Amino acid sequence: MTKYIEFLKKAFSGEATDFTQVNIRSAVLLLAIPMMLEMAMESVFALVDLYFVGHLKESGFAIQTVGLTESVLSVMYSIAIGMSMAATALVARRIGEKNPEQASRSAAQVLLVSFAITVVLSLLGVIFAEEILILMGSKPEAAAYGKNFTRIMMGSSTIIMLLFLINGIFRGAGNAMIAMKSLWIANIANIILCPVLIKGLGPVPALGLTGAALATTIGRSIGVMYQLYHLFVADIQIRIKISYFKPHNELIKSIIKIATPGIFQFVIASCSWIFLAELVATTGGENASAGYQTALRLMMFFMLPAWGLSNAASTLVGQNMGANEMLRAEQSVMKTVKYNVIFMLVVSFIFLFMGNVLVGFFTQETAIKDFAKNALQIMSTGFVFYGIGMVMINAFNGAGDTWTPTWVNLFGFWLFQIPLAYFLSKYLGMGPKGVFISIPAAETLITMVAFILFKKGKWKTIKV
Repeated sequence: MTKYIEFLKKAFSGEATDFTQVNIRSAVLLLAIPMMLEMAMESVFALVDLYFVGHLKESGFAIQTVGLTESVLSVMYSIAIGMSMAATALVARRIGEKNPEQASRSAAQVLLVSFAITVVLSLLGVIFAEEILILMGSKPEAAAYGKNFTRIMMGSSTIIMLLFLINGIFRGAGNAMIAMKSLWIANIANIILCPVLIKGLGPVPALGLTGAALATTIGRSIGVMYQLYHLFVADIQIRIKISYFKPHNELIKSIIKIATPGIFQFVIASCSWIFLAELVATTGGENASAGYQTALRLMMFFMLPAWGLSNAASTLVGQNMGANEMLRAEQSVMKTVKYNVIFMLVVSFIFLFMGNVLVGFFTQETAIKDFAKNALQIMSTGFVFYGIGMVMINAFNGAGDTWTPTWVNLFGFWLFQIPLAYFLSKYLGMGPKGVFISIPAAETLITMVAFILFKKGKWKTIKV
C-alpha cells in the first residue's frame, strides 16, 4: 500500500521525469493519472451548467441552448485542440531531444498563431449568436431566450483556446500536473459562481441562463491566469520569454504543417456532431434534442477522462521519438490501449445499468429522460472501441502525423456516420434512435481502420 501511495504522490507532485527512461508502465500512469483528472474537470464545466440551468423555469429551452452552444463551440475546441496537438508534438519532440529552450520557443510561436485565428472567430460568434442557434435547429423563441448565453460563450473563445493550448504545451513537456491544476481551479470557481450568478445572492441579481455563461467564462479565465503564471514565471523546463514571440517563419511553417490537418481532423468530427444534433432536433423535436444533449454531456463526462488517459500516448510517442526510441514509443501506445479498454468497460456497465439514475440528476421531465436514457444505452455499446480509437488518434498526433487521423475521421464521420444517421432516422423512419445507432457504428469502424494504419508504422518516419 505504501508503494502505491508514494507512486500517487509522485504523479501529483509534478516533478521532472525523463519519460524516455523510466519503466513504460510507470511512464503511462504518471502521465495518465493527472491527465485523466484534467479532462474530467473539462467535462465538469458543461455538467455544472446543465445541472443548474436544468432547474430553471424554461428548462427545455435552457438545456437545448447549452447543448447546441456546446456543439457550435466544439468547432472552436477543434481549433484549440488542433493547435495544442502541434504544441504537444513540437514540445515533446524537443524535450525528448533534451532541448528545453527550443521547446519554449515553439510554445510561444504556437500561442502567437492561435491567438490571431481565434479572435476573428470569437467576434463572429458574438455578432451572429441568435442566427447560429436557429441554424442549429432551435426554434426562434428558444434562440431569443438563449442568445445571450451563446454570445458570452462564443465571445470567450480566446480563453477556451488558451486553456486547451497551454495545457497541450505542459503535456508535451511531461508536466501534466500543471494542466490538471489549472482546470481544477477553473472548475472550483465555476461551481461557486454558477448558483450565485444564476439564482442571485445578496446584491448580485439572478441572471438565469446568462449567469451560467458568465460563471463558466470567469472560471476559465482564472484557470488561464494560473497557466500563464507557470508559463512565464514558475516553470523550469518550459519558460517563455517575451522575445520568443517574435515571428519565426520556419517554426510557424512547422506549426501550420502539423496544426492544419489537426484542426481539420477535429472540425470534421465536430461538424458531424453538429449535423447529428440538428438531425435529432428536426426528427424528434425539443424533448429529443434536450434528451440527446443531456446524454452527450454525461457521455463526455466519462469520455474526457479516457481522452486524458490517451493523451499519455501522445506525450510518450513524441518524447520517445525525439530520443530515437521507436520500439519504446510503440510499446507505450499498446500499454495505454490496455488501460483505456479497462476504463471504458467500467463506464459501459455504469451507463447500461445506471443510465436512468444519472439522467434523473439533471432533469425530471419524463419525455427528456426517456430520450436521454435511450441515447446513453445505445451509445455505450461502442465505448470499448472509443477507448482504443482515442489512443490511436493521439499516438498519430504525438508523432506529428496529423494527416492520417484526419483522413480516417473524414471517412468515418462524413462518408459513413452521417449517411447512416440520415438513412436510419429519415428513410427508415427511426427518428432520433437512428442517429443514436449511427454513433457507435461509426466509432467502431474508425477504430478498426486507425489500428490497422498504426500497426503499419508510417508514423515512425514523420519529422517535426
